[in-house]
Amino acid sequence: MDLSDAAEGSSFAERGVKEGKAGNTETMERFDLAIVGGGIAGYSAALTAKNLLLNYLWLGESGFGDKLRLAEKITNFPALSGDGARFAAALGRQREEEGIILTEARADGIYSVSGGYLITAGERSFEADTVILATGVETRATLNGERDFLGKGVSYCAVCDGALYRGKRVAAVLSSAKFEDDARYLARFAREVICFCLYPNPSLGGERLIVRTDVPLAVLGGERVRSVLTKDGEVEIDGVFLLKNSAPPAALCGGLETEGAHVKCDRLLRTNLPGLFAAGDVTGRPYQYVKAAGEGCVAAHMAREYLRELRKK
Repeated sequence: MDLSDAAEGSSFAERGVKEGKAGNTETMERFDLAIVGGGIAGYSAALTAKNLLLNYLWLGESGFGDKLRLAEKITNFPALSGDGARFAAALGRQREEEGIILTEARADGIYSVSGGYLITAGERSFEADTVILATGVETRATLNGERDFLGKGVSYCAVCDGALYRGKRVAAVLSSAKFEDDARYLARFAREVICFCLYPNPSLGGERLIVRTDVPLAVLGGERVRSVLTKDGEVEIDGVFLLKNSAPPAALCGGLETEGAHVKCDRLLRTNLPGLFAAGDVTGRPYQYVKAAGEGCVAAHMAREYLRELRKK
């Protein structure tokens, strides 16, 4: 699979990954393994990768994810009792003691290139021979039409695609307050940013930012996005940015086989793409920490086995 196949529907690729505009891939450090996702599955994979002496990159947000930190009570993880905050604190202490390094960034694209993978995160890019996808799963329903207009006006990354909408009118659907800076970034380019904030008490305001309290129901259009539908009617736009913790796996990595919101993989957590593995909630139910931790460990071992076979050739 070449880069154009992997990036089908991705405006990042359309802007020139092939020409090296995503970074100088000739001098970029190349990792044995890139782990995408800052939750328990990603942490378990990073911990295992360190113990296996792999040169790894762990990308994600700090704190092990809102789902874990805000859990009221955890009863199914061996030797642990208490709430999510206590669990996250214990993980944080272990991470510090073990020297596990987290690169705080949200991946927005994974592309097959040069016998491995190029991972983009806003204006940054990284290379790795193997990847573990541990991004979790979005419990919020996707918008009707969202997948139909991927690469045709639907984007998940303000930094990647904001400049494409200079002087245009766009919508931004924010899943939480932490994406308000992304909306402000869009306002640097767009003529107007219609902000649908799916959380209470948004603090957005300023020139070219318009906050709506209604909820978007669908993305509409023809060859490209034309409008967002709400209960009050259509809001005409040139593009829509869906700002949430992670993009759907198929949007993040073109050509990846999925089943609904989940990545399709075998018992060894191999996906249909060589050298790309999955772990945690993104592989399907049950959505439990103990399952995610186990899969992170298994995926790291499978990545090492893949690397061994690859380097025999």
